[in-house]
Amino acid sequence: MSMECSLPPPPPPPAPCTPPQTSAPKKKLYQTIAGSRRAVEGDHTEACLLISQRETSFRKDLQWILANTYVPSLIQDGPQCGLVALWMAAHLRQPRLSVDMETVVQTALSRGYTAQGEMFSADNMALLAEEVCGCKAKLLSGGLSGNNAAAIISHLWGRQPVLIPYDEDYNHEPCQRSGHRAHWAVASGILLGVDQGSVSKEHVQPDPSLPWLYLAADSSSSCPAGSTALRDVYILAKQGKSLRYQLWSLDTVAQSNEQLRMMDPQRASDGTKYVVPKGGVEAGLAGKAVMLHTSWTLLWVSRLSEKIPLPPPIPTLPTRARTAPLTS
Repeated sequence: MSMECSLPPPPPPPAPCTPPQTSAPKKKLYQTIAGSRRAVEGDHTEACLLISQRETSFRKDLQWILANTYVPSLIQDGPQCGLVALWMAAHLRQPRLSVDMETVVQTALSRGYTAQGEMFSADNMALLAEEVCGCKAKLLSGGLSGNNAAAIISHLWGRQPVLIPYDEDYNHEPCQRSGHRAHWAVASGILLGVDQGSVSKEHVQPDPSLPWLYLAADSSSSCPAGSTALRDVYILAKQGKSLRYQLWSLDTVAQSNEQLRMMDPQRASDGTKYVVPKGGVEAGLAGKAVMLHTSWTLLWVSRLSEKIPLPPPIPTLPTRARTAPLTS
């Protein structure tokens, strides 16, 4: 007689391992605010709104002229303010050039200009801009006043962007913290206050909402940068912690820019690696800015003059030889 022995059923398979819960990185306040807003597009739309909100700040005995070319907004992820400002500026490249943010970051990392996204060297910023944007970058040094201020005004009047380092206050405006809050912005526009009648109205048109404000018709009209009629200057700028344009006095920006001296001691000692040039923040940023020649025509002319030597001067002939009739 055979006896069948029934085996006990196999134990149930173990429950699948639940992956550990990873919380998403906590957003910065400026990232949270930006997440619920949208950028205002248009060359003059947001600028005119800003000006109207501060209308009492502008002298009514002056003629006010606005010139701006819209740049898109991008909120930075970490200490990427300089790289984000460059990405914004790249959108003014003519002809248009599609540059993604990852390309900007990876190029800066591979060249050794940055470790975390920071840019403490305006010289490196100029080199990076030329590589990723394919445009001519001019480094200004010695402060943003005097001749450099005139150069910035003319550059912005010509619808060309300027990358400017400054100390950022809690409302993103320029302040003076000795470089502890060093930050980058891109200026894409200019607001000029000039003596009445000093700029021909043939080259400007009144704004429909603010009759005392005039919009520069095109970049070919004469810029009043070096004119004695120029009384007040503001720049229109964007930076990586807000979607919105901001309107700053150029004098205030210059004062903030020139006092960039050192990194925040707390940041310098937090154990994070940063790329800081020889001489520190002061040598890398103080008194400096980067003007980008994003027009292909300007780039061609600039490089032509740099790489192709001018022909030798034609010898000056004696007066008699130059006026003597030709003989066969």
